[in-house]
Amino acid sequence: MSRIAIIVGHARKDTYCEALGEAYRRGAEAGGHRATLFVTSKMMFDPILREGFAKIQPLEHDLQAAHNAILEADHVVFIFPLWLGTLPAIFKGFLERVLQPDLLEPSKKGKFTKILRGKSARVIMTMGMPGFIYRWYFGAFALRMLKRNILGFVGVSPVHSTVHGMIEAVTQEKRQSWLADTEAMGRKAI
Repeated sequence: MSRIAIIVGHARKDTYCEALGEAYRRGAEAGGHRATLFVTSKMMFDPILREGFAKIQPLEHDLQAAHNAILEADHVVFIFPLWLGTLPAIFKGFLERVLQPDLLEPSKKGKFTKILRGKSARVIMTMGMPGFIYRWYFGAFALRMLKRNILGFVGVSPVHSTVHGMIEAVTQEKRQSWLADTEAMGRKAI
């Protein structure tokens, strides 16, 4: 049995990203795993890291719950849409806020500890453009940034990814197929 934290980094409620998160959670629970879903649009927190890394910004209740779940998890799932070529601001703010308390003190001493070492991750991205164009022409910038500069920096490995392109143009059958695939990933905790 794996412990899984699922983060949907979207500014709007009731989106396809949230449906993907629910599908992963259902699959994980059906597979005997313990899964907790966090949807940033439904959480109450200030997404701005007001003091940077100068001092700890206390975590609001929703962020503390997500922080605890991420630290306890064996596997973390991140689901978000590509907005303006990168992560939605609320998702980036979530990551900065939820990781800051554990990074602050070591960084003051010139140490950068791998606070999430031993955890694996799955990144699921949705976007309006074709996925192959995003990977080939745009170089999958946001995906590479998240995998290397954030998750790699804090020790998450391996990090697997799924890219769903043409999200507005695909058929309902295709969307259902992606939900079924995501549920299957949850069952296997991959």
